[in-house]
Amino acid sequence: MFAKLDDFIQTWTSESESTQKLFAAMTDESLKQEVIPNGRTLGRLAWHITTTIQEMTSHTGLQLDAVGPEAPVPQKASEIYAAYTQASEYLVKALKEQWTDESLLAENNMYGEMWKNNLTLYVILSHQTHHRGQMTVLMRQAGLVIPGVCGPSYEEWKAFGMEAPTV
Repeated sequence: MFAKLDDFIQTWTSESESTQKLFAAMTDESLKQEVIPNGRTLGRLAWHITTTIQEMTSHTGLQLDAVGPEAPVPQKASEIYAAYTQASEYLVKALKEQWTDESLLAENNMYGEMWKNNLTLYVILSHQTHHRGQMTVLMRQAGLVIPGVCGPSYEEWKAFGMEAPTV
């Protein structure tokens, strides 16, 4: 868990940039891509990542004026990208203004369990990473070029004139 607020903010900023790279690669048409009939679409996954920032932090008392889970999924990739970017920036701003390192140890009811705020922030990061992985599969199925997130993507290896690792 995070012991210092600045450690989370630094990690979040880096991870948010990776998420923005994926969101920027989506197209309006690709938002409809689904892995199974009636399953979450690419657009729904991206929107879920976006709205979870406000939803989860609301349980901690953090005042964050970002889009919440009640908002409908936009039909334009650019709107999802903009909403995510704004929510991410608002999260950092709210943390800097409303919390201290000591706030990380405060406990709040999160889905019927008592979680320390540092756990909640960790879960928000992990949740985002989990769904980014799902998104890359749907993006590949939609025919999109996947940007490297945790290292080069297949297309980036090719652009380097190298073969992607097989292991």
